[in-house]
Amino acid sequence: MSRKPRAIVSVTNDLYTDNRVNKICLFLVAQGYHVTLVGRLRNDSKPLHERSYRTKRFKLRWEKGPLFYAAYNFRLFCYLLANRAELLVSNDLDTLLANYAASKFKPMTRLVYDSHEYFTEVPELQNRPKIKKTWEAIENWIFPKLQTVYTVNESIAELYRQKYKKEIRVVRNVSPKWKSTNGISKSELGIPENKFLIILQGAGINIDRGAEEAVEAMKMVDNAVLLIVGDGDVIEQLKKYVIDYDLQDSVLFFGKRPYAEMMNFTQYADVGLTLDKPTNMNYRFSLPNKVFDYIHAGTPIICTDLVEVSGIVKKYTIGLVLDELTPQHLADTINNLIAHPEEVTKFKENCYRAAEIENWEQETTLLEEIYPRVTEK
Repeated sequence: MSRKPRAIVSVTNDLYTDNRVNKICLFLVAQGYHVTLVGRLRNDSKPLHERSYRTKRFKLRWEKGPLFYAAYNFRLFCYLLANRAELLVSNDLDTLLANYAASKFKPMTRLVYDSHEYFTEVPELQNRPKIKKTWEAIENWIFPKLQTVYTVNESIAELYRQKYKKEIRVVRNVSPKWKSTNGISKSELGIPENKFLIILQGAGINIDRGAEEAVEAMKMVDNAVLLIVGDGDVIEQLKKYVIDYDLQDSVLFFGKRPYAEMMNFTQYADVGLTLDKPTNMNYRFSLPNKVFDYIHAGTPIICTDLVEVSGIVKKYTIGLVLDELTPQHLADTINNLIAHPEEVTKFKENCYRAAEIENWEQETTLLEEIYPRVTEK
């Protein structure tokens, strides 16, 4: 009896909003694999929508910290050992130990590493030297032994090339071509009809990503509303700030949403924010998914002057690059756009042109080299 080759893809999140991994899984399905995506089940995790591949979420006693990562990697290692697979795809350093260890017991199984960021330089590790050294030790031990590695942009790839002297490919987290098909109105989404709309969206609305400055700037912007669609470690702080400064009509929170729902909000926005600060190497060279989401929704961009992000914005003339990130300067930039709607229109038109070039359908030509099509055995 013939059977499809099996691929097990693993992450440490709860699978609800990880669009990059979903796109990779869909690509592997199209390439002929029977795919299982493995993640975790948090106490507040939402049910997953039906997908064209299997999902598995581990329920663990711990939800964060060293005990979580140890428990998750042990569970993942056991799962990988117990289940047949011709391909293992490890997403980020926090799944690599389990995947690498399991691959040693499966000599006919191929291991591929997808690095979504420069993990050892994420801000969460910068003031935790012992934990950082642990992750660096894991990376230094395993990374040189890997045969196939790719990451999200050229800047991070070059850092890895310099450090490990090996080939690193680049598969950017570009959005698929997108068109709104469900006709959801602003009123159905709960957003104002006659206001200039600003959006900050994504799954990682965390410290040093400009959310605080964006909310504070709204004290100095008239006839506009900031939509925050996503989640992160500063959200509760932002909500408190909004109440303290009576900004409830100017800043609206919508939580994390599935990709299609999030894009419904994005398409109505007059401008999208991506405001990461260069406080660490990971952010300095980042290229957030939201950049391409904004492009595909026709939403002009205001961004900080990070090399990858500002390069895209300037290349296609799709928005404005801030020379400094302060609430006052951001507010002045937004107010200037409100006063010049013809600029917004020009940027929107350029977004649609850029979307014809910068899309997932083009990016998958690179994936075809990494994951050739397979046939049933």
